[in-house]
Amino acid sequence: MTQAIAGVVALAWPGEIPSPSTGVWYLGPFPIRGYAMSILAGIVVAVWITQRRLTARGDTRGVVLDIAAWAVPFGILGGRIYHVITTPQPYFGEGGNPWAAFKIWEGGLGIWGAVALGVVGAWIGARRAGVPLLMFLDAAAPGYAVAQALGRFGNWFNNEIYGPPTDLPWGLRIYQWDQAAGHALRDASGEPIVKGVFHPTFLYEALWCLALAAVLVWWDRRSRPALGQVFAGVIGGYSLGRFFIELMRTDDANRILGLRVNTWMSAFIILVSVVMFLRCGRRDAPRELTPVETATSRHTE
Repeated sequence: MTQAIAGVVALAWPGEIPSPSTGVWYLGPFPIRGYAMSILAGIVVAVWITQRRLTARGDTRGVVLDIAAWAVPFGILGGRIYHVITTPQPYFGEGGNPWAAFKIWEGGLGIWGAVALGVVGAWIGARRAGVPLLMFLDAAAPGYAVAQALGRFGNWFNNEIYGPPTDLPWGLRIYQWDQAAGHALRDASGEPIVKGVFHPTFLYEALWCLALAAVLVWWDRRSRPALGQVFAGVIGGYSLGRFFIELMRTDDANRILGLRVNTWMSAFIILVSVVMFLRCGRRDAPRELTPVETATSRHTE
């Protein structure tokens, strides 16, 4: 009986997580890229979650899409700038192509650059909409974590973001990849060339982000933290998980004193989040908009 069950499990679970052998499909002449679709799905879900949470804080005007129209482009631009600065070799190193820095659809967005400029865009949009920035950021915090989780599946489509080799049943099969073409390299028989089976750090990060989002929603409802503390919680909580995940990752990255650049950045953002959390806790700003504020707030032209 035990052997029969083991046989069924072996048939049902191949012993590793497969990766796509292609990350781009064509609808006529138009490419559909898994990376871009993952990012887009994260943005849509984040906007929906944020709107629900901002409505619960008293803003019934449905302004999140207007604010996102500023925050999202700024965030994408910031994410790309951060990536190019911290990984300049493919663009400005020997044999690099500077024009490839504009090919965002091929992958390469740094989360900290996206957060930094995304907050700038959110400040512009929130100011125009008459919403306090910290109130918007608190509303957006869980949605941001969910968006990051969904966005990580773009790395799965691109066969990137992985850890050391493993024989665990949830190991991730990675192919040798042609980044420009968006598909695996193939051998003489036409089969994709397997690079190896590795820890799926993209998946670890996605699961961490989903758990973080759930904890933030629970904490926000139960304890009603001060204005700004939920956002401090999301950047600090994400950075804590990212710190340890970066220590696992074995894909190529620039290093400082032996540690990956994003390991140092994660540690720095943890410190920033602690300072922000403590400073926000000393303020007595309202967490919700009053009906009068909502009624008198309007877009500025």
